Amino acid sequence: MKKLLLLTVALLLALSAPAAFAQTLKLSHVRPQGSSVDIDLTTFAAEVEAATGGRTKVQLYPASALGDYTVVQERVSIGAVEMSCQPTAPGAERKFQFAFLPYLAKNWAEAQAYWGPGGPIRGQVEELLAKQDIKVLAAWPVYFSGISLYKEPNEPLNPTASKNLKLRVPPVKSLTLLATVMGYQGAVIPFSETFTAVQTGVVDGIVGSGAEDYYSSFRDVTKYYIPANTHFEIWYMMINRETFDSLPAETQKTMLDLAAKMEEKRWVDAPQETLDYEQKLIDLGTTRYEVSDKVLSDFAKLAEEKVWPQVLEDIGREWAEGLLKEMGK
Repeated sequence: MKKLLLLTVALLLALSAPAAFAQTLKLSHVRPQGSSVDIDLTTFAAEVEAATGGRTKVQLYPASALGDYTVVQERVSIGAVEMSCQPTAPGAERKFQFAFLPYLAKNWAEAQAYWGPGGPIRGQVEELLAKQDIKVLAAWPVYFSGISLYKEPNEPLNPTASKNLKLRVPPVKSLTLLATVMGYQGAVIPFSETFTAVQTGVVDGIVGSGAEDYYSSFRDVTKYYIPANTHFEIWYMMINRETFDSLPAETQKTMLDLAAKMEEKRWVDAPQETLDYEQKLIDLGTTRYEVSDKVLSDFAKLAEEKVWPQVLEDIGREWAEGLLKEMGK
């Protein structure tokens, strides 16, 4: 009888073992369902589940359903949300502002060299997030930011001419300063209130997003578009370090491999996607200004002279200049 009982217990333990390792990870991101990042993350989640035989599942929460990205980063840090794909939150660490320096990269090749695997900015971001108990699985390059306008600007390609327009800027000092030195008046407005602010004339346009976001979220108020490449937008797939460490070694490797595959594909897809969304805006009647390399160079020179010094003081000049030197600047 005793032997039968022991056999029964052993059988029950064996049957329950896979379930003991089963885990569903919440993954937050900032775009709606059906967006490019949502599609890529949906594919990633399906591949993780298939590769682990269903032991690890990734459940997506699109459109900031779990909170603003600044809040979500804090929640990933403490493990309340296991994963996210989002921008880094400068409020959590002032050095994250470095990535918002205007014109750090002027084209996609430079962006991948700086932010791609092994790149100097990527390495620093991974170190800073590690201090918050967050591991980076991959990055998701988004776009170069441009300027969306509801009203026609004065001399839009003249870096220093007064545009007589007010722009919504995100709560990032470098972009607020850039708007000012480029002849606009900047106003910090929450993203959720931006469409109404443009529609009602509180501001005349937006800086801080790219063609994809302007088409997806602001196409009805984007009458003019300047592809000024003001800064490079990239998001990171983050996971709580303790959560990652608790996964079986083979699952960790699977997630890293699949995330790397997703990122590699995105570096190929993103430049063309930007052109596609610019064309979608044009098809709706938006006037797109052609920005030459000379104009971009003038914009960049202005930013480096007028914006960079103030931001470098905020984030720590010695640290920032060391990173710039590593980047060859």
